[in-house]
Amino acid sequence: MDPFVTLTAPAVPLDIANIDTDQLLPARFLKKPRSAGYGNFLFHDERKPGFPLDEPAYSGARVLVSDRNFGCGSSREGAVYALVDGGFRCVVAPSFGDIFAANAAKNGLLTVTLPEDAVAALRRQLQEAPGATVTVDLPAQTLTGPDGRPLPFAIDPFKKECLIEGLDDVALTLRHQDAIDLFDQRDAERRPWVVPGVVPGVA
Repeated sequence: MDPFVTLTAPAVPLDIANIDTDQLLPARFLKKPRSAGYGNFLFHDERKPGFPLDEPAYSGARVLVSDRNFGCGSSREGAVYALVDGGFRCVVAPSFGDIFAANAAKNGLLTVTLPEDAVAALRRQLQEAPGATVTVDLPAQTLTGPDGRPLPFAIDPFKKECLIEGLDDVALTLRHQDAIDLFDQRDAERRPWVVPGVVPGVA
């Protein structure tokens, strides 16, 4: 996955609490192949007239600033796919669904948790100046809004390392490739019958 170090980009405010994974990606779209991209299905059933993500002023937004309990509901990883495929790299909220936040980190999407009043103030700034940018500095663990005030945020050190280095679960596993190869070699010597195409006792 793409590393996340710093990001300066337009942000879109969304004054909705308890956004669940079915709102992010309705279940009927899960049968679609990921290769086609899920971005077109993001918030599909919420796209009524005036929905912020459809406003021209917020086009190109890569940061979503929402309300509490973002990503609650089912453990639908496709909800994260929809955000990532829709161009988002960061979601800011007072709180997140636990499974959603875990899935986000595994797919290069940073979740920033800030106090509720700070997030509400940030949404107001973005509503008053549509198209304004925010800067997220992951190494420094700060988010700077349109008012120029840096807001510190906490993040699990392991998640932080994976995001900065662009390590998904496969990449983390491949860090141990030498040990895996050595195990396979020794296991094949101990149990040759488990190696495909090898007949024990036949040279």
